Amino acid sequence: MKNQKDRIIIFDTTLRDGEQSPGASLNMDEKLTIARQLAKLGVDVIEAGFPYASPGDFEAVQKIAEVVGTEVGPTICGLARATKKDIEAAAAAVKPAAKPRIHTFIATSDIHLEYKLKKTRAEVVATAEEMVAYAKSFVEDVEFSPEDAGRSDPEFLYEVLTRAIAAGATTVNIPDTVGYTVPSEFGALIRGIKENVPNIDQAIISVHGHNDLGLAVANFLEAVKNGARQLECTINGIGERAGNAALEELVMGLYVRRKYYNPFFGREPESQEPLTNIDTRQLYKTSRLVSNLTGMLVQPNKAIVGANAFAHESGIHQDGVLKHKLTYEIMDAQSIGFNDNQIVLGKLSGRHAFSSRLQELGFELSEGELNKAFVKFKEVADKKKEITDWDLESIVNDEIQQPPELFRLELVQVSCGSSSRPTATVTLRNPQGEELTDAAIGTGPIDAIYEAINRVTNMPNQLIEFSVQSVTAGIDALGEVTIRLKHGDRIFSGHAANTDIIVASAYAYVNALNRLYAALQKEKEEGRKVLAQA
Repeated sequence: MKNQKDRIIIFDTTLRDGEQSPGASLNMDEKLTIARQLAKLGVDVIEAGFPYASPGDFEAVQKIAEVVGTEVGPTICGLARATKKDIEAAAAAVKPAAKPRIHTFIATSDIHLEYKLKKTRAEVVATAEEMVAYAKSFVEDVEFSPEDAGRSDPEFLYEVLTRAIAAGATTVNIPDTVGYTVPSEFGALIRGIKENVPNIDQAIISVHGHNDLGLAVANFLEAVKNGARQLECTINGIGERAGNAALEELVMGLYVRRKYYNPFFGREPESQEPLTNIDTRQLYKTSRLVSNLTGMLVQPNKAIVGANAFAHESGIHQDGVLKHKLTYEIMDAQSIGFNDNQIVLGKLSGRHAFSSRLQELGFELSEGELNKAFVKFKEVADKKKEITDWDLESIVNDEIQQPPELFRLELVQVSCGSSSRPTATVTLRNPQGEELTDAAIGTGPIDAIYEAINRVTNMPNQLIEFSVQSVTAGIDALGEVTIRLKHGDRIFSGHAANTDIIVASAYAYVNALNRLYAALQKEKEEGRKVLAQA
C-alpha cells in the first residue's frame, strides 16, 4: 500500500483482536463470511488473525488471503510476535493475498520489559530491528507495533520506531494496549513521534487502542488531528476486556464532522471528499452480521448502530424531528444502511421476489443457501402476516450463518403454568443419526428444555448469558435468542430466531452445543495426531 497520508486508512481487526472477546470464537466459514462483508464495507486492511497461534487460525488467515485478498480487495494482514517462527507462519498464511502484510510487535514499556519479556531496552531495540528486517524479506508491507506504547518512555519509543522504520517498516502502530491514556496525552504522544522520529515521513502512523476508560474513539480522533493516518478498530468495538475503538463510530465521526477535520488533511473545510474509503451504507448490516455470528449483542443505546440510535421518545424531540430531521438528528439513518421498517413481502410472495429483495438488501447467497432461507421464510410467513426487511435479515442470519448441524432438534414440547411444574420433552438427532428423546422439570419452561437437552447431549456446561430481543414490533414479531455457555475456560455462543421464543431458545441452545461439540471433536482429533506422531 502506498503511503496515503491525505486520508484515513481503516485497519479492521475484528477477526483478530475482536475474536479475543470472551465467547466470540468464530469458525473458518464464519470468519470468511465476515471478511467478505468487510471487503464490501470498504476497509483498507483486514487483520485476519494470528497465524502462529493455532492451525485453525493459520488456515483461516490463508483462506481469507485466497478468497478476499484479491487485486481489488483489501490488504490481508497476519499478526506475529517478534520471533522468526511467528513471522514465518504469518508470511505463509498471507502469501496468497495480492496485497499481503505482516504485523509484528514487541513490548516497549518498562513494566512489560521487566515482568513479561525480562529483556533490556537494548535487547528490545535489537530484536525489533532484526525481526522487522526478517518480515521484510517475505513481504514489502511490514507493520511494527511497540506494545504498550501508551505507557512507554517517549525517548525510548522514538529510538525503537526510528530503527524499525530503517529496517523496513512501512507502518508504525502506536498501541494504547491497556486503554490507559486520555485524548490530550494520546494526541501529544503522536505529535511527539512526528516531531522526534527523523524518518517518520517514510511510514504511516497508525493507532490501536482499548476502551477500558471509554476513551478509545476520542483518543483516536485526537490522534488523527496530530498526524495518525491509520486507525485500527473493530466492528461494534468488540475486543479484549472493554473492547477496541469502534469502527462505525470513528467512520461516522469523521463523516459527520468532516468540515472540522478537513483542515487537518490540508483540505478546505467545505470539501465533500470522503476522509475514508468506507461505504457507510454497509455499516448497519456489518454490525448485525458480527453481532449474530459472535453472539455479542449490541446494546440499544450504542452509538451509530444501536436500536435506539435513531429513535425518539421525548415529545419535544418527536415534534422537532417531524418538522425538520436536523433538529435532533445529526445524520440520516439511511446513510448507515438502517432502512425504514418497510413491509415488503408476505406468504403469497414467490421465490423470485424473495431472492430479489435479498439482493437489494446486500445478501449474496448460493442456490443452496437461498433454498434454505426461502423454506424458513415460508414458515415465518405462515405465522406472521407481514414480513419486513428486518425479518428477512434475521431469517438469513438464522438459517445460513450457523455452525454445522451435528445435533439436530426434531421436537420440543413444554407444559407450564401458574399451578404446574414446568416440564419439557425434547427429541434430538445426534451426530450418529440416532433419534433420542428425554424429558426434564425446571424452574421455568426454558430451564426445563435446557435440562432435557443436556440429558440427551451429555456435554457439561454452564449457561452464563440468555437474551431475547424482538426483531420487529407487534405480537407476531420474530424473537431472536442469543445465549452464551461456558465449558471449562471456553465460551460458546448460540443464536436463533422464531416467532415462538420457546422454540428459538431451544434452537439457540442446540446451536451453541454444536459449537462446543465441534471444538471437543477437534481437540480429540488433534490429540490423536499427536499420539500417532509420538
